[in-house]
Amino acid sequence: MTTVDLVNEALGLLLRNDMAGFAGLWAEDGVLEFPFAEEGLPRRVEGRAAVQEYLRDYPDLLTIKGIPEQVVHQTTDPEVAVVEFTASGVVVATGAPYEMRYIAVITVRDGEIRHYRDYWSPAAAATVMGGTQALNTAFSGNTHA
Repeated sequence: MTTVDLVNEALGLLLRNDMAGFAGLWAEDGVLEFPFAEEGLPRRVEGRAAVQEYLRDYPDLLTIKGIPEQVVHQTTDPEVAVVEFTASGVVVATGAPYEMRYIAVITVRDGEIRHYRDYWSPAAAATVMGGTQALNTAFSGNTHA
């Protein structure tokens, strides 16, 4: 599976809210990293099992209903892609609409995600989730690093 194929598979799994399948794309020692994470939220999740645990409750927080924009930039390194996408859906707790833009730098080796750096906006997520406290409450229980 090429890097672009794996990225497309990952986004398809997100769209189906299949967090176990999404986490299953990680290498056993793969890393999920959030360079812009707010204080109190995890910045780094290490290992497939930890990624799966981190994502376990995601469908209880958000229901992704569409990925209206998606651009995959293949880099000069065939194992690395930069992905720009927009996810839209619903915040489960409030029923409020959810729309968030993401940029991720994804490294794939041997058909598995080795490193996924997610450059999301905590400020935008807090607005959508109902404030910083709501965001921190939603994700603070998933602190594996």
